[in-house]
Amino acid sequence: MRLSISEEQQNEMRQAYYDGAPGILVSGLVWITAAFVCNLIGINQAVWTLLIGGALIHPITTVVTKVLGRPAKTSKDNALNQLAMASTIWLILCCAMSYGLFLLKPELFFPAMMATIGSRYLIFASIFGRQIFWIIGVSLIGTANLVFFLVAQPVVVAGLGGLIEILFAFLLFSKASKPVL
Repeated sequence: MRLSISEEQQNEMRQAYYDGAPGILVSGLVWITAAFVCNLIGINQAVWTLLIGGALIHPITTVVTKVLGRPAKTSKDNALNQLAMASTIWLILCCAMSYGLFLLKPELFFPAMMATIGSRYLIFASIFGRQIFWIIGVSLIGTANLVFFLVAQPVVVAGLGGLIEILFAFLLFSKASKPVL
């Protein structure tokens, strides 16, 4: 299959998914929840909170996006759907590797996941056709590297991941394209 990205396809993605803002917000809230669980209960439960919560991001985002008046789906012939699916498969594999790191050295899980999520935002730059996704991705990847080398506490790492995403979600909501009537 040949992937040819057009501005029309990106525009359809932006319209259908509210420029990606609901997904970023839901993801940020999952990170914050994991930080809260890490602080109150421990890292084992926080890891599962992020993994299970992460698996629920798409269905929750779909509901939120529809409540906000967007369809949360695009035409079947939009080739960017396949790019999004390919990046989801890659994401699942990276989650498994991050969990493997957790089993070896628990404090590596959250930085590995933050770098993974940040890398996925680089793909979203092509899917949505917005440069801000490069900034989100680089922010998460850079923070992941910083907290890794500083050996930051897992609760801090999870909290930072959530904070970064929530701030960018509100920025995207404020600049989101208006619905096509």
